Amino acid sequence: MEEEDPVEKAHEDLHERAEHSREPWVGRVALTAALLAALAAIASSLSAHHESEGILEQIKASDKWAHYQAKGIKADILKSLKPESPDIPRYAEEQKEIRAEAAGAQESSQAHMRIHQIFARSVTFSQIAIAIAAIAVLTKRQWFWGVSLAFGAVGLAFCVHGLVLAYRLRELLG
Repeated sequence: MEEEDPVEKAHEDLHERAEHSREPWVGRVALTAALLAALAAIASSLSAHHESEGILEQIKASDKWAHYQAKGIKADILKSLKPESPDIPRYAEEQKEIRAEAAGAQESSQAHMRIHQIFARSVTFSQIAIAIAAIAVLTKRQWFWGVSLAFGAVGLAFCVHGLVLAYRLRELLG
């Protein structure tokens, strides 16, 4: 038997109470919670995407660094066996190119992971906002709704910030 997500449960309870309530603000709280849930879902998807991209870029960087080291070892062996080999300068030049590619992949990985963290913060603040909205309805205290809106605004700000950074990264990577 699967356990139900507490935020999802609170969201469902909120909708049920809104339908049966005579207080008009409760319906607006339910609508707010639904919009916050949509924001959390979008931010969660973007967070996971950038986390995956960051991991893939780090794997690419690791592969490039291994290739860089292999070229260095090959050049060292060749230096000891044939010090006048024309391949030695070629290996050194190839190493420079590989090093640049590895550094670029590492930077890309770090950028994706920063964006992942920003979207993850958006999810967190959105989920907190949903929970506080449920508290507003359960306790019949409208000021909790205001607190929920504040947390939701912070979640939205993180999401917008993540979108801006993701757009800039996409432009940089071409």
